[in-house]
Amino acid sequence: MDNFLNCLAFTLQSEGGFSNNRSDPGNWTGGSIGAGELRGTKSGISAAAYPTLDIRNLSQQQIEMIYRQDYFAPIHGDMLPSPLAMVAFDAAVNAGVRHSVIWLQQSAGVIADGNFGDKTLQALTGGNALALANDALARRLDYYARLPGWKTFGLGWARRILKLAQKIQH
Repeated sequence: MDNFLNCLAFTLQSEGGFSNNRSDPGNWTGGSIGAGELRGTKSGISAAAYPTLDIRNLSQQQIEMIYRQDYFAPIHGDMLPSPLAMVAFDAAVNAGVRHSVIWLQQSAGVIADGNFGDKTLQALTGGNALALANDALARRLDYYARLPGWKTFGLGWARRILKLAQKIQH
């Protein structure tokens, strides 16, 4: 299985199907609770990120295309070792590409500017992929624990990160 399909399988399992939770800012086209229309999230594709899409009726093909183009390509998932690709992709989907790249850069000890360039790629592919991936997961968990939504969504976020940590060990 290639990196994209492996990453996609984990993330889709974590994201689930259609959700229209009023307490989730991602479900609103304006990106915050009560802002814009409540269109929901399907398989992790949110109304906040894609306010013009018919979220409820997205096809599997559309979901895969969005994930490959907007999340997998920017994190250079096809060039990363599997543990790093999985961690980076799932973080990009759940917290945004910029955050994902920053956590990778911090883990690799390079300038954490959120721009995935040659120095970032060299540092990631030249290091211990599993150790870097686990460090990026810890940084992600630390970030989530500081968010206002932690009380509502924190347990789910923590479970997802722990499940991903287990997955990349194999």
